[in-house]
Amino acid sequence: MPKCKNIECKREFEKKRYNQLVCSPQCAYAYQKQQREKKAKTEWNKKKKEIKESLKTKKDYEKELQVIFNSYIRDRDKHQPCISCGASAGTFTPNAGHYYPAGTYKNLRFDEDNTHGQCVHCNQHKHGNLNEYRFGLEKRIGKERLEALDKRRLEVRKYTIPELIELKVIYKDKLKKLKEYG
Repeated sequence: MPKCKNIECKREFEKKRYNQLVCSPQCAYAYQKQQREKKAKTEWNKKKKEIKESLKTKKDYEKELQVIFNSYIRDRDKHQPCISCGASAGTFTPNAGHYYPAGTYKNLRFDEDNTHGQCVHCNQHKHGNLNEYRFGLEKRIGKERLEALDKRRLEVRKYTIPELIELKVIYKDKLKKLKEYG
C-alpha cells in the first residue's frame, strides 16, 4: 500500500484513483502547501546563488581557482616522490608546493612548472626546502624549462576575472580527466 506524501502524515492508504498521492483532502491541502514552499525555497536558493556570484571580487575568484589548481597539482603528482626530499609517493599526502612563493610571485601562482607535489614536512616546516626543491625541479622539468621559469618570475602578470573564470574551468576539466584515468 502506498504512503501519504504529506510529510506530517505518512500513513498508508488505499488509492481511489491511480494518481492519488495523499490519503485525504486535508493532506492534499498540506501537501500542496509543502510543494509551494519547496518551490519557493528552490527559487530563493537560485536567486541567492546569482546574488552571491554577482558580489564576488577578484580575490574570491583567485581563492576558488587556487583550491582547484592545488587539487589538480596534488592529484597530478600523487604517484611522484616529494620534489624536495624525495620521500616516496604513498608515504605522504602531497601539498601543492610552489618553488617561487605564490604570495610574492603572483604571476607564477597558477604556473604548473612552479608548483609540484611536496610533503608537508618540506612545504610547511622547512618553508619549501627550496635548495632541494631546485634540484628536484631541474630533474623533473629539465634545465630549459627551469631557466624559462626563472625568467617568467620577473614578468608582471595581473589576472582579470574572466581569465580566472576560464582557468577555473580549465583546471576543473584537467582534474576531472586525471580522476577518470588515474
